[in-house]
Amino acid sequence: MGILNITPDSFSDGGRFLTEKDATNHCEKMLNEGAAIIDIGAVSTKPFADEISFEEEKERLLRVLPNLVKTFPQTVFSVDTFRSEIAKIAVNEGASMINDISGGQADEQMFKTIGELQVPYVMMHTQGMPQTMQIEPKYGDVMNELILFFSKQISLAHHAAVHDIIVDPGFGFGKNLEHNYEILSKLERFKILEKPIMVGLSRKSMIRNLLEADVENSLNGTTAANTVALLKGANILRVHDVKEAVEAIKIIQNINHKSTT
Repeated sequence: MGILNITPDSFSDGGRFLTEKDATNHCEKMLNEGAAIIDIGAVSTKPFADEISFEEEKERLLRVLPNLVKTFPQTVFSVDTFRSEIAKIAVNEGASMINDISGGQADEQMFKTIGELQVPYVMMHTQGMPQTMQIEPKYGDVMNELILFFSKQISLAHHAAVHDIIVDPGFGFGKNLEHNYEILSKLERFKILEKPIMVGLSRKSMIRNLLEADVENSLNGTTAANTVALLKGANILRVHDVKEAVEAIKIIQNINHKSTT
């Protein structure tokens, strides 16, 4: 899953793909590098990001989505939103997947809406929303609490006729450094949920802070973390750097193939 942020303030690429032309060119680059899904984000969800209105999110999305769908008609477009009304608009404009950072917590109509739209749904865990989530996050047992969260939300989603669910533990969303690496080290435990697992590790602070690197110098750490995630059962990597992620996937797939022959 290649990340296309159409925001002025995202932590890695904010402001770079705001215009229809720049968004289209970057989308084409990621597809050429092997992206299977393009995830469009019209709201920055980095820690302490400013909240924006429904109207602004809608305007940003409609500035680029219709043209992307027209230009790349065979592409699976996901839209990163926690608002059910934006999800409706996105699917009506040609998106075929919704990625909700709140896992259905932010908008009580989200599961009902996804059930009606019948599109794949990424259910991510967060402890709090971006404005507050990194203010001293606390857990008794982070893995048990995340699995309990997903079990509850998946049940609610199933009751709303949402069946094509992907789980994302939400690295960096209401988790400190220790929480993040504990989740990564035990990622295979999410298989108990019997849902595909998506991870978003790309250039995040859990990598930058550990390696004392800035955003521009955190690609190597990202690739290392992505490789660990693949070995532990991740099915989808959500990344800024598609070429490097595809290379990691190819190597792990080849190893897995050799180990079963």
